[in-house]
Amino acid sequence: MNFTHFQRLVRMMFTPDGTGGVQQHYDDIDVRQLNPLVLAYVGDAYFHLFVRTRLLSYEQAKVQALHAFSAQIVSAKWQHKAYLGIESMLTDDEKAIYRRARNAKSHAPRSSTVAEYHSSTGFEALLGSLYLRDEDERLYEIAEASFEVISKAMMKEIQEKEN
Repeated sequence: MNFTHFQRLVRMMFTPDGTGGVQQHYDDIDVRQLNPLVLAYVGDAYFHLFVRTRLLSYEQAKVQALHAFSAQIVSAKWQHKAYLGIESMLTDDEKAIYRRARNAKSHAPRSSTVAEYHSSTGFEALLGSLYLRDEDERLYEIAEASFEVISKAMMKEIQEKEN
């Protein structure tokens, strides 16, 4: 992003409210009306933070290792596996959010298959919707279950490669 684009975004988003503050454009967020890719944007940030915090149980000194490992865990490949592992514990409403985001038009990166990328987008949107609805207990339950699915699948993959 160049500086001119940055300036335009600041002017567009941050409008003075006349009292020295910044005017808000939205007073309330209706999660059902949000673009599913926006939900995925929020869910991605949440899952990154969740995983980084969770990894502190295993390593607290090596920042580069933490960064590399957390990036691996939050990749589309592993989020797709996480979704498959938690799907049975989801409500119909949660599955509908997942499907809506999975089917949203987006472009997959080269680091994953198209199916994995779309699945991970749905997974992230599910987390984002729970976060924005302040359903903290359910959000933690799903994130923790997902982390367990991913960690078990990673261990299994390592064992298979060793044998």
